Amino acid sequence: MNDLLLFEYLINPDKRTFWVYIISSVAIAMVYLYFNKKYIRTNLSKALWLHPSAKLDYYYFVLSYFIKIAIIFPIVISANSVALLVRKLLYLEFGFNHINSLSYEAVIILYTVTLFVISDFTRYWLHRFLHTIPFLWEFHKIHHSAKVLNPLTFYRVHPVENILFGFRYSLSIGLTTGVFLYFFGSKIGIVEIVGANMFVFVFSILGSNLRHSHIPLGYFSFLEKWLISPKQHQIHHSKKFFDKNYGGYLSIWDRVFGTLKLSNEVQVLKFGLRKEQMKEYRSIKNLLLLPFINILRRRS
Repeated sequence: MNDLLLFEYLINPDKRTFWVYIISSVAIAMVYLYFNKKYIRTNLSKALWLHPSAKLDYYYFVLSYFIKIAIIFPIVISANSVALLVRKLLYLEFGFNHINSLSYEAVIILYTVTLFVISDFTRYWLHRFLHTIPFLWEFHKIHHSAKVLNPLTFYRVHPVENILFGFRYSLSIGLTTGVFLYFFGSKIGIVEIVGANMFVFVFSILGSNLRHSHIPLGYFSFLEKWLISPKQHQIHHSKKFFDKNYGGYLSIWDRVFGTLKLSNEVQVLKFGLRKEQMKEYRSIKNLLLLPFINILRRRS
């Protein structure tokens, strides 16, 4: 069963663990370490990869797969259902209103760009709400409880947060798709590379897995005002800067809404929660149950 799980995550281009993304991240990391040898010892040490926090990530990754199949997938409405409903409502309200002036190629490019931007924008705001709304923070705190970072830390997410992101995806993508279906009909499609949205593929192959790592790869400052670098996301995981760099792929939203932090502005990164909290997040049971316990404590 574990072999099937691993195989699915390795061959799916929509997953961060797609084998092409892993190879590209390893290659980028090797180049970075070649020019920054002081980070070699940390990144190749057993202390990092066999740290209790890292082991917890590995176990939780396997468990979360089955939780998604058993609980989350049946709950979350599909983007296709939302899209068909939106198209139907628009037809009922406004009648037939196709736009035929744009070519098939233009519609595909417009749809691909719109999907990516809308998805990234809604991801920013949900991520920000998970930090700023107290009861949501109790669930998102699970992700920030990682003391060390590795690519599977990406999957250290509470099921409630997974459900919220599932609905975010379905509603944002479904609404966008429904509007495009109404105006352009069968012309819509996505510019894909090996089955993934073109933009997602490009950003993923450029080292997305390094965001949850100890490779502090930053971009030039002018570029970090547009795109989130691996180090910028590591800054977000740092104890002092939970309220910075909420962006997924684009840093435009952080810049516009005042939450941007550039790599050259932070030198020391210390991951995890406050010291007195960290001891509470050392087991899978606590990762799953502690948010509910803490919310009940707040109300009592």
